Amino acid sequence: LYRVGDFYEAYNDDAKDVTKILGITLTKFAKSNIPLCGFPFHALDVYLPKLVRAGKRVAICDQIK
Repeated sequence: LYRVGDFYEAYNDDAKDVTKILGITLTKFAKSNIPLCGFPFHALDVYLPKLVRAGKRVAICDQIK
């Protein structure tokens, strides 16, 4: 998961897996076919346990300003 502003986002095949597990919307970058999904950073405590329980290993990349 990559922190982008106020969201954690996943891309490509990871995004496809995350949307199935979490039941969130799969979208894509404007003008490309790169799949992505995201959720608000404050919801990490809700979504991270669901990903781990589903057997996924999760790396979290936060932005440094």
